[in-house]
Amino acid sequence: MPVTIPASYRAPIAGALAAIALIGAFLIGTGRAHAAASGQSGHSGHSGAAAAGAGTARITVTGTGTVTGTPNQLTLSMGVQVNAQSVSTALAQANAAVRRVTGALRARGVSGADIQTSGLNIQPNYRGGGQAPVSYGVAESLTATLSQLAKAGQQIQAAVQAGGNVVTIDGVSLDLTDTGSLLARARASAVADARAKASQFASALGERLGPVISITPAQSVQPVYPNGAFASAAKPASVPISAGSQQVSVSITVVYSV
Repeated sequence: MPVTIPASYRAPIAGALAAIALIGAFLIGTGRAHAAASGQSGHSGHSGAAAAGAGTARITVTGTGTVTGTPNQLTLSMGVQVNAQSVSTALAQANAAVRRVTGALRARGVSGADIQTSGLNIQPNYRGGGQAPVSYGVAESLTATLSQLAKAGQQIQAAVQAGGNVVTIDGVSLDLTDTGSLLARARASAVADARAKASQFASALGERLGPVISITPAQSVQPVYPNGAFASAAKPASVPISAGSQQVSVSITVVYSV
């Protein structure tokens, strides 16, 4: 059935419908503009992530360089040990023996600055379960640095003969004192080793190896490997000294960009 709208209501209703149409058009336009802006923003964000990611890859490797040198210095740990009926007698005999040992070393070219007292020990000796000491023992020790390795055997032999039957030797150690050139070669070798490893990784990844970002050196170590080379000839009046060889090793950690 047809609906008749009084004339007095027609104008307000038409105005309301026009307002509704305008609001709908505004909302549709706003939605489209927002969608377009969102699409542009998403595209821009993707490009930024790619740019940020470019050139941020890293390759971290450890390079090691090792070179070999011949020790040029010997450190001798020796001393004397005396037993006597009294402390004063034992100490006097030990002192005299140490003076003979020291004199023999200095007479063979060892500097006084390279001879150092390293210990003194006095203790009573008991027999069985007795409470009273039957004698006293005195031990004096010293450390001598023998810088002329070719003469070290003769110097040790002379010291032992001077001290006689009371001499004790606790040990010797061979050292490299001039490691400057060896360390330089080891460092260069470590750098080359690190670059070779990094290049292999980059090639496997299909990337080009970039510049160095950081390099961290590790502490160098010097393990001893004897090689049987004699520093002094085995003569009747000389202790044979085998210098051997010593390896100087340097490790570094390098970070490259790709």
